[in-house]
Amino acid sequence: MSIDLPAPVRQIIHTLEAAGHEAYAVGGCVRDSVLGRIPDDWDITSSARPREIKALFSHTIDTGIQHGTVTVMLDHIGYELTTYRVDGEYLDGRHPRAVRYTPSLTEDLKRRDFTINAMAYHPDRGLVDEFDGIGDLKRKLVRCVGDPHQRFTEDALRMLRAVRFAAQLGFGLDADTASAIRDLAENLKKVSAERIRVELMKTICSPHPACLEMAYELGLTAVFLPEFDACMRTPQNTPHHFTDVGHHTLLVMQGVPRDPVLRLAALLHDIAKPVCRTTDEKGVDHFKGHPKEGARMAGEILRRLRFDKNTTDRVVQLVRYHDERPGADLRSVRRAMVRVGAQAFPRLFALKRADMLAQSDYKREEKLGEIDDFERLREQILQKKEALSVGDLAISGRDLLEMGLPQGRLVGEVLSALLEDVLEEPEHNQADYLRKKSREILLNLEKSPQDGAFS
Repeated sequence: MSIDLPAPVRQIIHTLEAAGHEAYAVGGCVRDSVLGRIPDDWDITSSARPREIKALFSHTIDTGIQHGTVTVMLDHIGYELTTYRVDGEYLDGRHPRAVRYTPSLTEDLKRRDFTINAMAYHPDRGLVDEFDGIGDLKRKLVRCVGDPHQRFTEDALRMLRAVRFAAQLGFGLDADTASAIRDLAENLKKVSAERIRVELMKTICSPHPACLEMAYELGLTAVFLPEFDACMRTPQNTPHHFTDVGHHTLLVMQGVPRDPVLRLAALLHDIAKPVCRTTDEKGVDHFKGHPKEGARMAGEILRRLRFDKNTTDRVVQLVRYHDERPGADLRSVRRAMVRVGAQAFPRLFALKRADMLAQSDYKREEKLGEIDDFERLREQILQKKEALSVGDLAISGRDLLEMGLPQGRLVGEVLSALLEDVLEEPEHNQADYLRKKSREILLNLEKSPQDGAFS
């Protein structure tokens, strides 16, 4: 088997070997190359010690030198070089207390998580595959190197990584690997929210986000996303749905583009249905208020998982308004656009369509038609450049002050009232009309002119 290593990787390997050391490309870059994928980055393992690596290259960064890792910079691109090592005892379910360097490539490969990530490649000596990673790639299996209980005890995040690789590659889990995850799922509590967030995002933004069901079945989501487990156990006895909330959610995730905000919104759009579910006397389920409650819950979940504020705000906005159904008229759509906020479009339409297509076919065409009308009318409003905010009005707060309106809260109240008028009648967005209207509003607010002003 031949892999075309990038020139900088070959250069690093040859530099190390010219100095009397061994060196191989290793890990995910080898796996992806075998699969015909383009690696995101290239890692190298070597018998050279960190100080020896640093002596051979002019620009290095001590990215993980305590564990034997140095980054070599070539043409402004970083290549991680890690010394062959054997990990010591793991005390925190994440880091070895110490590492011991070894002259053996095989010993180094033994410590790695999965067989498909434990292959190495040399431009002259070819592929080193001590644990049948190639066989597991052919079988489409994620399997631990050695004892899975030991691998997952060393680093509990590996359990979620197993699911993530399955989602990214469309693979299944080896039976012993899956069994060990079930046994040790609770250990995921030792892992930081930040590390869990990274693996969750890689999973749901993969080609197979529905693999999150695998994490549920193995007991992992119970640790970091118990609200999803509740969805998997919540039926939807209604003509609008043909499956429970959880499986509907998985279908919606699969139905939206691989955009992080959209995939998160799809995951959380019905997160409040379990707590909002009621059943009427005919046995039909209802979920009144779930968008609003879902927005609140989504905010809590995203903060718990340490998402940034911008992502959190955008996802919460989509969850809050995913069920927005304005009337098929310009006035209703204008008000919906103000209510929802400009930044939610067009993600909102993508989410709404995926939501509809993951429901039963009951009134499906009618529902999709409503979304089409919503989008069509919104486009008309945008093309006409109709006012949707105070900033779009033909007069400003400064104009009101120049007319004599006293500074303070009153300016905002008048502008808000003018916007309400213009939302009803867009043609009213003319400076002369708004000046006249502002005087009427002032009188209605029962405010008196100051010092003869506002003339």
